[in-house]
Amino acid sequence: MRHGTHGSQRITRSGAVLLASAVVLTACGDSSHPLGGKPYDAADQVAVSADTEGRGAVDAGKPLEVTATGEEGRITDVLVVDTEGRYVRGELSADGSRWRSTTPLVAGAEYTVKVSTENEDGHAGRTDRTFTTRKAPEEHRLDVTFGPEAGTYGVGQPLTAELSKPVDENAQRRIVERALRVTSTPKVTGSWHWVDGKKLHYRPKEYWPTNAEITVESRLRGVRVRKNLYGAATEKLELKTGDRVEAVADAASLQMTVKRDGKVVNTFPITTGKAGFRTRNGVKVILGRQSFVRMTSTSIGIAPGSSESYDLPVHWATRLTWSGEYVHAAPWSSGSHGYANVSHGCTGMSTANAEWFFNNVRQGDLVTHVNTEGTDMPAFGNGFGDWNLSWKEWREGSALHNPRNSGDTDDPEERESAEAPDTSEAAASGGGAGRLRPTA
Repeated sequence: MRHGTHGSQRITRSGAVLLASAVVLTACGDSSHPLGGKPYDAADQVAVSADTEGRGAVDAGKPLEVTATGEEGRITDVLVVDTEGRYVRGELSADGSRWRSTTPLVAGAEYTVKVSTENEDGHAGRTDRTFTTRKAPEEHRLDVTFGPEAGTYGVGQPLTAELSKPVDENAQRRIVERALRVTSTPKVTGSWHWVDGKKLHYRPKEYWPTNAEITVESRLRGVRVRKNLYGAATEKLELKTGDRVEAVADAASLQMTVKRDGKVVNTFPITTGKAGFRTRNGVKVILGRQSFVRMTSTSIGIAPGSSESYDLPVHWATRLTWSGEYVHAAPWSSGSHGYANVSHGCTGMSTANAEWFFNNVRQGDLVTHVNTEGTDMPAFGNGFGDWNLSWKEWREGSALHNPRNSGDTDDPEERESAEAPDTSEAAASGGGAGRLRPTA
């Protein structure tokens, strides 16, 4: 049986666990074995840098350290988690004398630290500590406002997140974006896109499913984004989608076709922008509806007294852009509907057709203009032109999904903030939260 002795001096921890099982079976639970019995109280063998007895809450900006205080024992495992299930990753020194966090603590949170030890005889010890981190001052908080308001929308409605302070570094943007969670039933593939340092839009790869339920929430509360900037609490947003309603306005055929869930439900003659005032080409998301609007030429930059000036009462107005493109009733140009493009950029039709359109669409439904000879609808800045970007282009605006946006800052302090607290299932099972393998 000599073949079984060569590896005996290199028993790993996992091997030790298997051996412990064998001892229990053969020794009928002999508690005298180092790996058997209840762990001893290791409270006097461990020091935690965040121990708060008599000192109140601690600074979340400082790393957490756990050290072995005696020569006879070593740390074997550290697990750090707050009351919301957010784990803190860390590194354990090779000799088991020190564990140090590698991801920042959350401000205004209560943590539990579970430390496992081993003494020189191989007996296992255990101690638990708790501590609380200070809340971030009001001026150091990053607020997030979600949009649109709760309600039911068309399948083209993007989600928005507005930040109270700009976030420009890629590493910091990843922290924010990772904490902004979107879930839906049915599930979709989607992504955030940074419009600028303070605004993000979210859309699926394709349009939202019909009758979907969507939830948007932030897990940024207390999370350190950068020095002196921590996420604030944000109420989650819940909304739904209705039917898939799409209208296509063809400036060449001067017809609008409306589909509901893929079936044509109406077609009627229209007029769109004339030369010098061409309607924009591309996909637009309905921004809102007004049964009456007073439209003036000065609102689009036409000087008073010009041959192009106007001041008109307009009914059944469905808004497409912030700059003033609408679908609306235009009885003054009825002779041109289906025959000529004579408007200043809006899509005009009869009063009856405009009323029907108004009553059969909602915010978030889609209107696409083709063959207008106008400029392309921009993705951002004049309403929701988000769907005019390809999925590849959309993902390039994400701090998480675009490889070009993955580089950290050169500032060591900012690099330390580049990873948000871990809420993954792997962390919950001990796979990498406070339990990283020892480092030399």
